Parts: sequence; structure tokens; C-alpha cells
Amino acid sequence: MSEDQNQHSEEGSFKEQIMRALEEGRKNREVESTKKANTTTRTSEVKKAISDDDDLASSYERLFGNRQKKKESTTAEQKSKPIDAKEEKVKKEELPELPKEEKTSEKAAPSSGSESKPEKRKETRKPSADKKRTIKEEQKNEPSTIRDKKTTSHHSNSKKTAKASSKQEELKVKAVKESHKDEHVEEEPSIFHRLGEKFDELRQMDEEFEGDLSEESNLKRAERRKEDRVVRKIVYILTIGILIVAGILAISGYNYVSAGLKPLDKNDKKLVQVEVPSGSSNRQIGDILEDGDVIRDGMVFNFYTKFKNLTNFQAGYYQFSPNMTLDQISKELQQGGSAEPLDDASKLTVPEGYDVDKIASLVAKKTDFKKEDFIKVMKDDKFFDQLKTQYPDLLTDAGNAKDVRYRLEGYLFPATYNVHKNRSLEDLVTQMVDTTNQVLTPYYNQIKEKGLTVQEVMTLASLVEKEGVTQSDRKKIAQVFFNRIDAQMALQSDISILYALGEHKEVVTIKDTEVDSPYNLYTNTGYGPGPFDNPSQEAILAVLDPTENDYIYFVADISTGKVYYAKTYEEHMELVEKYVNKEK
Repeated sequence: MSEDQNQHSEEGSFKEQIMRALEEGRKNREVESTKKANTTTRTSEVKKAISDDDDLASSYERLFGNRQKKKESTTAEQKSKPIDAKEEKVKKEELPELPKEEKTSEKAAPSSGSESKPEKRKETRKPSADKKRTIKEEQKNEPSTIRDKKTTSHHSNSKKTAKASSKQEELKVKAVKESHKDEHVEEEPSIFHRLGEKFDELRQMDEEFEGDLSEESNLKRAERRKEDRVVRKIVYILTIGILIVAGILAISGYNYVSAGLKPLDKNDKKLVQVEVPSGSSNRQIGDILEDGDVIRDGMVFNFYTKFKNLTNFQAGYYQFSPNMTLDQISKELQQGGSAEPLDDASKLTVPEGYDVDKIASLVAKKTDFKKEDFIKVMKDDKFFDQLKTQYPDLLTDAGNAKDVRYRLEGYLFPATYNVHKNRSLEDLVTQMVDTTNQVLTPYYNQIKEKGLTVQEVMTLASLVEKEGVTQSDRKKIAQVFFNRIDAQMALQSDISILYALGEHKEVVTIKDTEVDSPYNLYTNTGYGPGPFDNPSQEAILAVLDPTENDYIYFVADISTGKVYYAKTYEEHMELVEKYVNKEK
């Protein structure tokens, strides 16, 4: 009985070791299954685990069964019947414990319980060749064990042993098939697995190749970018340089042309005599004028005459001054010059602020024309209508004026004119009117915007011309006149009284201010019939751009020419007593 107990205890400890090994194997397989999740499917792992369990069971059955049979053969000699009962009990227990034997056979022999657990984990899965070797050894040992059983057992146990052996053979065949299946799975992976590995290899190769290419391409791109940046900088700098040069040239050219179109010197009235040969071109005439210091640039003159389509320039002798514009010079050239050289006596200079009577006396003095002839031209309505047709913007308002003494009063611009023997008096007057039109042409729109007429502007300018000396005083006086007109007050200018009287006086009396004339601005409000003299360009500009103020009166110191302004009549009379009547 003690031997049986020892056997049972050994069997129990051996079974416990096998169970622990199986549990550890299952845990290891679970860990391995999680690691192989990216390459194999879950179903194949489950099947493989089941097949491994079956292999372990079959191996366990063979190993454990052989051991039991050996023990039974030794005990059968002593106790036949009890051994038979025990044999049946052991055979019954063999079936459920067979799957655990495979694990221990792969790791080590059943009796070697001294092996550590980590070593068992490493040996849980051995190659299929070891499995085959174990199966063959067991198949060789089985016939001997069967023969021993036949010699030692009774005839009653032979049938049970045959049945057990048949079951063992079935399990062996099944184990062999499963082992072949495992070998096929392990040694020969599926076509999809192979394709996946191949694709992984190709992908890795492509990535390495692309990495090499990307490095080279990145280097090339970086070099190209550097080159592009350098090129862009160069192009940018060149473009800016070209634009700057072009801008400088354009500005310089514009300034040069603008300066060439203006008079060479507005303040220089010195006459320069030039000769234009017969058949001279516009370019040649421009060079002659440039050499004579009449104009700034002969090429600009040439372009100007072509742009304006000015032709029919006549040959002859001319006298020009540096304060003349290109248009004035062109008109002189179209009218024709003198066949003989000119002297100073043939030049007529009209001073600023001269009225028609004074100009007539000057013409009679400087030329062969008579004063009466000049006055007759001033009163010729037919001649005026011809001029109005030729200069409508300038003379339309003058043609509509009433009670005027001379319709061309104010429109004979003060300047220097050439007087040729072969020219008529009408030509001289036309030249004066044309000069006035040239001066006013830039301001016609401004006059309309201010709500004024050309006649009103020239009237106030004729008063401002003589009332003020400096341009600053002229602009202030012009605003005083506008203030009085807005207040519906008479302008009360002594200039109007002197024009109405037809004489020049230094002091205007109260009786003089009572003269019966439409030009008397002491008794008549408004602008009067028309201009009182022929104003300069500065006086005209003072009226078009007056200095804002709220003065109503002004008076000038006769000795110094300084003008004083007042807002009330009392202040004005104090200024008169102080600066006008101080010597009386």
C-alpha cells in the first residue's frame, strides 16, 4: 500500500508540474499572439493554439501512458487483480491528462522536476522535428510494452488493452497530422504572408531610394532657390535703377521743356534784333533766336511750332525781347519782318496803367501814325466786331457793355511792340489785343467759377493797378473792393473820378467827386461801364486771387506810398488826417 501511495503522490506532483507548464505555455502564447497581431489574423492564432494544445495532449498521453504501463507491468507480477483494477483506473485518467504531456516532452523528461520555470517557457515550442522523433521512439517502444502486458496480464485485461492501444493509435495519427499541419504552417507561410513581406521589402527599398532622391532633390532645390534669390535681387535692383534713371530723365526732360516754353527772362525788356533769312526752317529760326538770347532752347521752339502747327514764318529783320513768350514770337514771325534793319525808334513800349488817350499820344510820338487816327480806330465798331469774332472769350463782355468810352479800353496789353512801316495801325492794335488774350487764356475758367465777367475783372484790375504799388497791397485793395460791392457800397475810387474828368490830378476835391459821368464811382455803385486803363498781369492776378480781409476803407500815404486800412469811417478819417492832410 505504501508503494501505491508513493506512486499516486508522484503522479500527483507530476500532473501539477504538467498543469503549471501548460498554463505558462498558454500565457506565453497569448503574449506572442499579441506581438504577431500585425502579420497574422486572430483566427489563425486561435487555430494554431488549439493545434498546439492537441499536440501537447497527444504527447502527454504517450509519455504518461508508457510510464504507467511500465509500472503496471512490474506490479502485475505481484498482484494480478488489484493491478487490473488500478490499470483500469489509470487508463480512465489517461484520457483527460494526455494533452498536457506534450509540453513536458518538448522541454525535458517527466522526472526532471528540478528545471526552473523560465527554462520551461523557452522550451514550450520546439521544432516539429523533435515532435517526429518523439513519436517514432514511442511507436518503437509501444510493441515492447504491449508484449510485456500480454505476458504479465490476464486474458481478461487483453481486450481493454487493445481498446486503449487503438485509441492511442488514433490519437497518434491525429497528432502526426496536426504536427504536419503545424510544420506546413510554420515552415511554409501563406501566399498572402509572402506577398505582404515582399511588399514591405519593396516599400522599404522605395523609401530608402526616395530618401536618397529627396536629399539630392532638396540640395538641388536649395541651390536653385539660392540662385533664384540672387537673380531676383539682381533683377529687382536693375529694375529699380532703371525706374529711378527713367524717372530722373522724365522729370528733367519735363522741367527742361517747361522752362523752354516760358520766356527766357520775364523782367528783361531789352530789345534784341535778329535776322531771319529767306527759306529758313523752324529749326533754323529756333537756333537763330537761341543764339540771340531771345529764347532758351531752339529745339523746344521747333517742337512747339510743329505741335501748334505754326507755319508761314516770314523772312526779315525782327526785334524781340527775352520777356516774350514763344507764341508772341511766333505771331511776330507770321506777320513778317522788316526788309531793312530796325532801330530803337521803330519799337513801341506801352507802360502799365496807360489808358487809350495816353497810348494814342505815345503812338503819335514814336511812330508815323497820328493820335487822331489811333482814337478813330478805337471807336470803329466794325473793327471791334472783327476783333470780337477773332477773340470771343476776351471781348464778348466788352461788346455787351453800355456807356463805355472806348470798347477796347483795358484790352491793350502794356508791352513792347514792333512797329513796321509796312504795317497798318489796325495791325498794331491787333497785336496788343492778341497779347491780352494770351495772358488771360489760362484764367477764363477761373473767372467763370468766381461768377465774374471778363469786363468786371479788367475793370477792378484797372483800379487796383493805380491804387496799389506792391503786389501785397494790390491783393488787399482788391478784397476791399469786393467787400464794398457785397455791401452795396460805392467803390469811391479817385481813379474813376480822374478818368471821368479826363485829366490827371494829384488831389481830388469834393467837387470833382460830383462830376456827372457813368464812370463816377462815388455816385454810382457797382463796377462802372468798364476799365479805366490797361492793367498789367499782376493787377489781373490780384483780382483773381485777393487777400481775405474785412476792411472797407483804405488810404495811401502820398510821400511813402504805404497803404493803411480801416473797418469804419471814423478810423478811415483819422488815417486821412494823419497821412494825407498832415502837411496842410
